[in-house]
Amino acid sequence: MRARTAVLCSVLDQAVSALTNIAVLVLVARHSEADTFALFATAYVVFSVLLGGFGAYVGQELVLHRGEAEPVGRRVAEPLGQGEAEPLGQRVAQPPGRREVQPLRQACRSAVAFTAGASAVLGALLAGGAFLTTADAAVFAALGLILPLTLTQDTLRYCFSVLRKPQLALFTDLLRLAAALPALLLQPDGASAARTTLVWGLSAAPALLLALALLRPLVTGERADVKRYFVRGHLGRRFLVEFGVGNATSQLAVLALGLFATPLAVGALRGATTLFGPLNVAFNAATGFGPPLLNRHPAPRRAALLAGGALAAVAAGWGAVLYTLPTSWGRQLLGDTWESAAKVLPATGAQYAAMAFGVCGLLALRVLAPRATMPVQLAFSPVSAGLLLAGYAWTGVAGAAWGLCLGSVLKGAAAWIQATRAPLPSKVEVSAAAATAPGAAS
Repeated sequence: MRARTAVLCSVLDQAVSALTNIAVLVLVARHSEADTFALFATAYVVFSVLLGGFGAYVGQELVLHRGEAEPVGRRVAEPLGQGEAEPLGQRVAQPPGRREVQPLRQACRSAVAFTAGASAVLGALLAGGAFLTTADAAVFAALGLILPLTLTQDTLRYCFSVLRKPQLALFTDLLRLAAALPALLLQPDGASAARTTLVWGLSAAPALLLALALLRPLVTGERADVKRYFVRGHLGRRFLVEFGVGNATSQLAVLALGLFATPLAVGALRGATTLFGPLNVAFNAATGFGPPLLNRHPAPRRAALLAGGALAAVAAGWGAVLYTLPTSWGRQLLGDTWESAAKVLPATGAQYAAMAFGVCGLLALRVLAPRATMPVQLAFSPVSAGLLLAGYAWTGVAGAAWGLCLGSVLKGAAAWIQATRAPLPSKVEVSAAAATAPGAAS
């Protein structure tokens, strides 16, 4: 598959995945009372945190795997901290400073096995704990039951990506979309949040089975090795920490509102952010494909600044369109949840505009000074969570939304300040990056 076709399939896969998430939340909001959607949204936040955690620990490490898709019985070794690998043919004692790397096919099989096992254990703990608490926690019991299906299906997407088969991930995600929408549409009015969660999770089963069938011929003969995920120095641990301080902190703060304040606050915030779902596709595309393009650009800061301005303008415009929607149209989108979500749309629109500018700032910083992104995340993600909780204590849900907005503004400003201080790459580095970038040679 050509590089451009692979990129197109990857972007379309991201779009289909985002569309599925948006459609699920919209359908549940339309056909549920505000209290029911609030419970479902709370469980969905928990799922989002777990999905991101597994994606960081398993998925991001997998797509950076340095091994090659070697035949069974072969291994490759690479210097610690470097990116080149060489076939050894036979397994021999390694010189100091070198470590054994699994072939890609074996790494993919190991990733699927680890995700299935770990998610099953985690799901059992979540379901068992929920049964011991109040009746409202039944939604978390349902979430625990479907975790192995949903998380394993997501890991399979990473496997197809690393094996350079993004079209297979696209096929399976299209099947998931096709299965989820009718399953939720057929739910009776007044269905409980637990039932809705269970139906939504089980709708991933056809996509999971198809993905496993498509992966099987690609990994035939390989043996899963889940021990690699427990060894010291596993790269996924760093990605998990960065996810925890960068993304999970704000989501956990939103979840805290549901636990210590009211689930309706979670429903309002989740309903509003659902309407901005199309922008998440743009953010994911920028994060995935932005660094190689900026590496090849002679003025990466200027390019990132222009991209950030364009994305921020789109976010502000989309927010204005949503804010002017008639109430009847809004209720067609989110049902009873529209009334509470509409109150936070101005803050959410401003937050997404700030996020757009901040994402491009972090991209520029990642290209110019990769090690500088972690301190920004460590410093300002807890600040965003604190501002969210402080805003809720001040003026309720609207204050929480403005707190998130202010946190995004501060993080984006910090990223751009660091990016302006970072030195530009030399002409030699730019030429080398352009020569080695995907699609540079044709």
